[in-house]
Amino acid sequence: MAEVRARPASIRSARAAAGGRPRAGEERGLWHRPALLNLLSDLLTLCAAVALGWALVVWFLSRPLFPLRELVVVTNPAQVTEEQLDYAARLAVQGNFFTVDLQAVKETFEKLPWVRKAEVRRRWPDALELRIEEHDAVAYWTVSESGDARLVNRQGEVFVAATNADLPQFDGPQGSSGWLLARYREFSSMLQPLGVRLVGLALSAREAWQLQLDNGMTIVLGREQDKSPLVERLQRFIAVWPGVHKEIDIEIRVADLRYPGGFALTPADASVLQQTVAPAGRKGKQ
Repeated sequence: MAEVRARPASIRSARAAAGGRPRAGEERGLWHRPALLNLLSDLLTLCAAVALGWALVVWFLSRPLFPLRELVVVTNPAQVTEEQLDYAARLAVQGNFFTVDLQAVKETFEKLPWVRKAEVRRRWPDALELRIEEHDAVAYWTVSESGDARLVNRQGEVFVAATNADLPQFDGPQGSSGWLLARYREFSSMLQPLGVRLVGLALSAREAWQLQLDNGMTIVLGREQDKSPLVERLQRFIAVWPGVHKEIDIEIRVADLRYPGGFALTPADASVLQQTVAPAGRKGKQ
C-alpha cells in the first residue's frame, strides 16, 4: 500500500490563505467606521461655513454702506485750532464706521502741538467722537546741553509748542523738568513774604541752584549741603533781608547764599562801594 505524506509547504499555504481573510468583526480601517466619518464630515462642513460667514462679514463691512460723515469734538479746545483738527482728521480717518483704526486716529491727534491726550470713540451711525486734553503750560524750558526751547506743563512734562504767555523760565539738564517745577513751587511760596515773584529758576549740571526775581535780583543758592540745606539758607535770607535792604538802601544785583553762616551781596552799581578819600593837607608856614 502506498503511503501519502502532506508537504509542509502546502500546509503553510493553506493556513496563510485561511488567516489572511479578516473576519467581519475585526475590521478596523477609517473607511469602515461610519460614525467617525460622519463626525469629520460635520466638522469640515462647520469650518467651511464659519470661514464663508467671516468672509461675507468682512466683505459686507468693507462696502461703502457705513461712511463716516462727521467728527464730533466733545471738549472745547483752547489752543488747538479748527484747522489743525480738520487736517488731522483728513490724514488719519480711513475706512468706514466699522473698519476705521481708532488707535491710529488717536495717535495722529496726539501729535498736534498742544494735545497731551486724545480719546476717540465711534458714535452711531456715521460719526467719531473726539475728546482732547490740552497741555497747560506753566514755564518755558531750555535744555542746558542743547539750548533747545520747550514748554513745561502742569505735570512737569516737556512739550513743543509756541506761546507768548508770561511764564517763568526754567533752565536745567535734560530730564530735570519735573524737579525744577517742584522746586519752583516750593521757592515761590517761600518768597511771598518779600512781595517778589520768582521768574527764573536754573539748575546746573552739578546740581547748583539759582533764582531770578522779578525785581532784577539773582539769588545764588548753590548746591544742597548737609550742614546748611537750601531751604534753611533761603529762609534765613528772607527773614533778614527786609531789614538789611532798608539799612543799606542799595539796589542789589546778586545775593550769594552759598555761605553756611551768612550771605554776600553784589550791588547793581559797583561805584557805590568806592569810598571817597580826601587828600592829606600840607603843613606849612602862613
